[in-house]
Amino acid sequence: MHWQTRRFRIDLSRPRVMGIVNVTPDSFSDGGRHDDTRAAIAHCERLVAEGADILDIGGESTRPGAPRVDADCEWARIDKVLDAAVTLGVPVSVDTYKPEVMRRALQAGADIVNDVQALQMPGALAAMAGSGAGVCLMHMRGEPASMMDLTWYGDVVAEVAAFLAQRAQAAQACGIPADCIALDPGYGFAKNASHNLQLLAGQRRLAGLGHPLLVGWSRKRTLGDITGRPVDQRLPASLAAALRAVGAGANVLRVHDVAATVDALKVWAAVDAATIAATE
Repeated sequence: MHWQTRRFRIDLSRPRVMGIVNVTPDSFSDGGRHDDTRAAIAHCERLVAEGADILDIGGESTRPGAPRVDADCEWARIDKVLDAAVTLGVPVSVDTYKPEVMRRALQAGADIVNDVQALQMPGALAAMAGSGAGVCLMHMRGEPASMMDLTWYGDVVAEVAAFLAQRAQAAQACGIPADCIALDPGYGFAKNASHNLQLLAGQRRLAGLGHPLLVGWSRKRTLGDITGRPVDQRLPASLAAALRAVGAGANVLRVHDVAATVDALKVWAAVDAATIAATE
């Protein structure tokens, strides 16, 4: 399997690591750490040095309860960071749901649009159609300010799978090639801890939809619910969830802690190779 983007055909024969670059003052884990342009660019460079396969740059927090910012504000935060990131030799994703920001990002050389609204905003499908860019379609109900009031499901795995399949079909109907599309179950978005764990347990069903699966468990609240740890002490739990997700078919891990995740995947791959060798 591969993920086609504007400049890169990402080989998914091994799991890939997407490093998070939040150019925001209020993201749930690292808000304010990289909201200065120089600090954000330095963070991009550091993540690539640590082994990030993809960079994901965001200018608006999507934490539960986060307020919206307008397109001009969001773009002003990421503009110069994106200009620098596209020179670093890896695919660059922009985390946005706004069509205007999508268009500006694509004009500036972004390879991927990572959309928590799955191209549902008016004009989003049109902004992506014909661009040749990769896109990640995520499951979420409502918007960050309201999503945690919308956590009712009969069968969370079935409902998320149906939504993602429908959005992938809508994207293809607008001319976005199938191999440009990745899917994200949206762990933590309009889902409580029980839903997140059910979704991870049933993730193979999502991996069977025919598109690469991108997941984000890094430092999530559910991990704090399980371990009792604050957000800055959730690295072991994040790695455990990430490896469980890879075992259930995840192709791309969206993470804050790139170096540690890269090391964990190296151990995973070494054990996997040894297991295969032992059966031959």
